[in-house]
Amino acid sequence: MLVFDSLETGPIMTNCYILGDSESKVAAVVDPGGHVGAIRSALERHELECKWIINTHAHFDHVGGNAELKQATGAEIIIHPAEAEALAHLSKHAQLFGLSVEDSPPADRTIEDGEVIEVGSLRLNVLHTPGHSPGGISLVVEGEKKILVGDLIFQGSIGRTDLPGGSFETLKKMADEKILVHSDDTDLYPGHGPSTTVGVEKRTNPFLTGELL
Repeated sequence: MLVFDSLETGPIMTNCYILGDSESKVAAVVDPGGHVGAIRSALERHELECKWIINTHAHFDHVGGNAELKQATGAEIIIHPAEAEALAHLSKHAQLFGLSVEDSPPADRTIEDGEVIEVGSLRLNVLHTPGHSPGGISLVVEGEKKILVGDLIFQGSIGRTDLPGGSFETLKKMADEKILVHSDDTDLYPGHGPSTTVGVEKRTNPFLTGELL
């Protein structure tokens, strides 16, 4: 059975998600931006052991807790290959924004579009969804009508496309072809802000409806 929890972490309050299997007691932590003590407390509260750290992309606010969480748990860091090299340069990236984070250890495993990450009995289907960043991924929780979309889509907005490797055209194409094709009642869990649904974003998100084109 799925255990699903979220908390805001790191210097700009990035959504960190905990996905666990209540039977095997194993979990994946997605985008630990920081506040690793709070993440560990949540894992303990659910009686889960973190085995995997999954990064939807390598921007510092999503991976700033990688090093501390890996040191505490021994979890395997997983990221798309297009983002892997950036893990070693987090501190420099953060400094550009006047912030400080620790560089991440290297990825233990890279994942491509169409692969599946198994978390006990849970299956997370990987979608390569660039646009905000070249190796951005989304995670479809099989059988649960839940998609973790990183910084691809926010409630009523989208991730920045003016950073290196970003592209509005690519982002919209990925949203249209890989996210908005799911049923309207599918919940979307973004990297920042509240959750939303496919139906709401299809109808009201001006970046996706074409109103801003």
